[in-house]
Amino acid sequence: MSTLVSPLAPEDATAWAAASAPSLALMEVMAEEAYGRLPESFRALCGNLVIRVEDFPTDEVQEEMEAESPFDLLGLFQGIGLAQGYETVTGVLPNMIFLYRRPILDYWAEHEETLGAVVTHVLVHEIGHHFGLSDEDMEAIEAAADT
Repeated sequence: MSTLVSPLAPEDATAWAAASAPSLALMEVMAEEAYGRLPESFRALCGNLVIRVEDFPTDEVQEEMEAESPFDLLGLFQGIGLAQGYETVTGVLPNMIFLYRRPILDYWAEHEETLGAVVTHVLVHEIGHHFGLSDEDMEAIEAAADT
């Protein structure tokens, strides 16, 4: 299993030599924990949500989303939420959030955020955009998840 190392002080820089990127399974656990910290009212929008982590989006998803590169997409929401009548629809797959590990790690490496903050951000934005929430609403939800 991969080791996830927290940010280190400069004097501990050599400790990073033993660190490795989180595996698909470990990032999935991180995402599920982040999702569990989101406000209940926000999670209720999703019905029964399945979170999956994959290295990259499929070719079909890239084409559908008009992505120029597999690194352009950090995540994707697929499904029908409660706001669109999820409880009344039969014979449909569960709502799913796909997080794309390699693009998330690439984004993380280029920014000053923790990996946990990036994962939470992607989750909130994939759900929020699907339901038409404003950026201000999503920022408030992310802030609530941090407390």
